[in-house]
Amino acid sequence: MTSILGYCDRMSAAPGEVLRFMVSCEDGAADYDTRIVRLLCTDDHPDGPGRRELEVESPVSGRRSGRRQAIRMGSCVVVPPDAALDALESFTVQVLVWATTPEHGRQALVARWCNESRRGFALVLERGGAALMLGDGAGEPSPVATGAAMVAREWYRVTASRDARSGIVRVVQTPLSGAPLRASAAEAVRPVDPVSATLPEAPLLFAAWRESPAGARLATGGHFNGKLETPRLAAGALDEREMAELPAAEALGAWDFSRGIDGETVSDLSPRQQHGRTVNLPTRAVTGHDWTGEFLSWRERPEQYGAIHFHDDDLADAGWEADFSLEVPSGMASGVYAARLATETGADYVPFVVRPRVGEARAPIAFVVSSATYTAYANTRLAVSDPLDEIERGSLYELFEADLYLQEHPELGQSLYDTHFDGSPMVYSSRLRPVLNIRPGTRLWNFNADMMVVEWLHSQGFAHDVFTDEDIDRDGVALLRSYRCVLTGSHPEYVSDPMMRAFEDYLEGGGRLMYLGGNGFYWQIAFHRDERGIIECRKSEGVRNYEIAPGERHHSFDGRAGGLWRNRGRAPNRLVGVGTSGFGFDSCGWYRRTAASFDPRAAFIFEGVGADEAIGDFGLVGGGAAGVELDSCERSLGSPAHALVVARSAGLSRCYLPSPEVMPYLHLAMSGDENPGVRADMVFFEGPRGGAVFSTGSIAWATSLCHHGGDNNVSCITGNVLRRFLDEAPFA
Repeated sequence: MTSILGYCDRMSAAPGEVLRFMVSCEDGAADYDTRIVRLLCTDDHPDGPGRRELEVESPVSGRRSGRRQAIRMGSCVVVPPDAALDALESFTVQVLVWATTPEHGRQALVARWCNESRRGFALVLERGGAALMLGDGAGEPSPVATGAAMVAREWYRVTASRDARSGIVRVVQTPLSGAPLRASAAEAVRPVDPVSATLPEAPLLFAAWRESPAGARLATGGHFNGKLETPRLAAGALDEREMAELPAAEALGAWDFSRGIDGETVSDLSPRQQHGRTVNLPTRAVTGHDWTGEFLSWRERPEQYGAIHFHDDDLADAGWEADFSLEVPSGMASGVYAARLATETGADYVPFVVRPRVGEARAPIAFVVSSATYTAYANTRLAVSDPLDEIERGSLYELFEADLYLQEHPELGQSLYDTHFDGSPMVYSSRLRPVLNIRPGTRLWNFNADMMVVEWLHSQGFAHDVFTDEDIDRDGVALLRSYRCVLTGSHPEYVSDPMMRAFEDYLEGGGRLMYLGGNGFYWQIAFHRDERGIIECRKSEGVRNYEIAPGERHHSFDGRAGGLWRNRGRAPNRLVGVGTSGFGFDSCGWYRRTAASFDPRAAFIFEGVGADEAIGDFGLVGGGAAGVELDSCERSLGSPAHALVVARSAGLSRCYLPSPEVMPYLHLAMSGDENPGVRADMVFFEGPRGGAVFSTGSIAWATSLCHHGGDNNVSCITGNVLRRFLDEAPFA
């Protein structure tokens, strides 16, 4: 894994569409071998089916020359080169600053500066305080600095001017109203030897500087952690008040971050209209210096959301150049595939899905790959970084090679379960980078657990198509309507509004849905409108690792309030009959049939399964089919009144706990061995127009399907339901 890495520009493609693959070899010179393989089972657990992949003939197969491609983290705004700035000698720059790591090295605020050539100007944080650097490349610049470190997470107005005629440089930092007493004003005034601070044909950057003058791709450094607001630039040396009151019409640049919050454009209100663009997705829809707390959504008062929160570890796209492309041939079967990349010392897999075009189903069954959930967990570092993880699990955590590699390579970015270096929450995650936990042979979770369903469908002879939930977000219910039955994977946790509406409309139209997992349809997300591989989720409730700041709980992508679907009146119970009730990670339990399982409506489910038989007391995760994360039937949350709870979990340990959002409704006893509310419910109910829903309520169900070659009662029940759901006879 460590010798070669790759990623793809899209997660799925239909025949005729093109996939572009980006590859980097660690040593930069090694050749590598490329093969396209169809993935079936991706887990090598000794008690499972074993790894299975089928090589596919492809024009991209063969040897290729390797190269090393770098990843540049850190967000900023880039304003294109402006000839008016090329000859600028006397100038004033001003910006509002809310620093989160003020004393963490030199950080750029507003810069037209090349760090390699030491030319241009840069307004920076120097030892925590504001400073202005000027340079013509002749030597090391001596910053004019206030020398007073800012108080972290407090707003300041920073103004810096340079009078070329007198040589006077002035830097002022002033705490804004509401700052604590320890935040004091500071000023530095000093003559500076005449120096040309121009940098012809260079961009202006906010929250970073230009690292080197050459290269097709802009290399940045000096990244700032914190919020910036209303950066302004003017000709001539003005004082703080004059600059603050200067009309936009008289400025060289007056950028307003409160405009276009749902996109990546940064608007310049000056006559020059030098609009910028964000790089690496800094966090927008964050409160500005004048947020009153009266309005909680940026859509209500965008002028109070005039800030952008930058981080030195933001990453939206690795930005590698493509090494090869694959046009999906018309005869390629729908399924899960990968580009297998191998050097003499290691290999990597870059998975992708071949899907049919909308309305051109090739099978009666559709399996939905939970790509949004995979993206949410992309390169998560919880295995090492969370000090409470093993306590929560009640067991030691098994570390994989990917976990160790990620600790050594922070440039690969993090997940929605991690926090930025400055402690603020991750609200965006991208798959446009190497993602080490969406690979065969890694933890039996999400992708690899879902591939157990794919293996089971193949081994049981069920013809099926595959597509991603990202495809559903784009194409809607039209993608689902072609199928008699739709299956989810083990953990479809992250769901956008278009995805939720598509599933709702599919069932309303008579569709049949098998939800083969737990903790599904839980978080509300939004997809980036231009880059399909990027999602946003602001977790303000439910199971989370951090707290979103007040006023910042609405998505920047679509303006919707983040959080749980259940708190938007659309609990998963309404869709699939069950919703999250608890979780535990030390071991798994099993199911026992209930009295409702003997209802004639449910007879088809249990053909071949004994009345007192323990269901799923085996499995590759925790030794059972009921566990990890659990869903229960709750009428108060919208579970249909006619839903049958046909089986219920048993054998859960004391390490199972209720999900935070359901605790008020449960017993005072907390743990799964005492609390009847912490459980997995297996549910069946009929839907409109002859449709139906079957839900297992457990993440571990999928990893028990292939036990003993698929000759087990978990497989039997799943097969019974699927065959009945494929039968055209309507449900009453």
